[in-house]
Amino acid sequence: MKRFKNISYPGQNDLKSVIKEKDSEELLLDSYSTTVITAVEKVSPAVVQILVYKNDTTKEAGGGSGFFISSEGFIVTNSHVVSEASRIEVRTPDGDVFQSELKGNDPSTDVAVIKVYGKNFPSVKFGDSSKLKVGQLVVAIGNPYGFQYSVTAGVVSALGRSMRSYAGRMIDNIIQTDAALNPGNSGGPLINSKGEVVGINTAIIASAQGLCFAVGSNTSEYVVGKLIMEGKVRRAFLGIEGQTINLSKRIVTYNHLDITKGIYIAQVERNGKAGNNQLFTGDIIVGFNNISISSVDELYLNLNENLIGKVVELDILRNGIKIPPVKVTLAEAA
Repeated sequence: MKRFKNISYPGQNDLKSVIKEKDSEELLLDSYSTTVITAVEKVSPAVVQILVYKNDTTKEAGGGSGFFISSEGFIVTNSHVVSEASRIEVRTPDGDVFQSELKGNDPSTDVAVIKVYGKNFPSVKFGDSSKLKVGQLVVAIGNPYGFQYSVTAGVVSALGRSMRSYAGRMIDNIIQTDAALNPGNSGGPLINSKGEVVGINTAIIASAQGLCFAVGSNTSEYVVGKLIMEGKVRRAFLGIEGQTINLSKRIVTYNHLDITKGIYIAQVERNGKAGNNQLFTGDIIVGFNNISISSVDELYLNLNENLIGKVVELDILRNGIKIPPVKVTLAEAA
């Protein structure tokens, strides 16, 4: 009898393909889970629950989340969580309870720093929010509705958003994510797969699903440093609402730019504080005092207290064409 080798039967290859695909999906799922678990285990010991009391009453008036950034007891949270508190209580994952002191508060960026007294607190580090990519994995840790140390995972939905803080001032370079947030998550960390804090969870749109926002870590880290050292942030005021945008290759080439992004001016505030009459909605900022500038973060860091009342020159694209430098007199932000 003649024997046949390597005979394939109908459906045999399809079955192998299905099995292989299933194994790949399980491997991918396991990798995803491992990434989230590793990041959470690294950060969660530094996340705290914050309880706020008003008028020295024993009745809890609200609360949120926060996280240690130093072993000496400095905790970062949202301004709106602690701004009207007469007493702030901090609870750690170990169950310890501390009375906290407000060290600094910046309603303009919705960032605040509080401090508890002790030693060797677990802490986390800020990452670089400018390196985030749309679609990147992020994880939020907090205390929604009092459910302590809850974890949600999602992706970066968009970058460079602007939103108005509870104090009425526009916060630029906001991170949009679909990692679910609820009341009580405010002030908690938004972390990347390395366990670095890339944002401070700050707001949701209650009527929507998956629209959650965080203040970028680059903005937050600058503000936190000022609050710890000086108790407040003094900054120059340009009087615009802006967001980071990509520039087309045609615009970059035509204007001989060495950057591929700029700051789109969505609105100009004509309130008399800043001399910005030469700026208009639709302009794109690509330079600040003869230095190329390509993001809201970079602009924000340049608007420091040393420039209050000073005249600066901005390089502007108007209708896609670079115009002569525009002069603006900077005011002090309220």
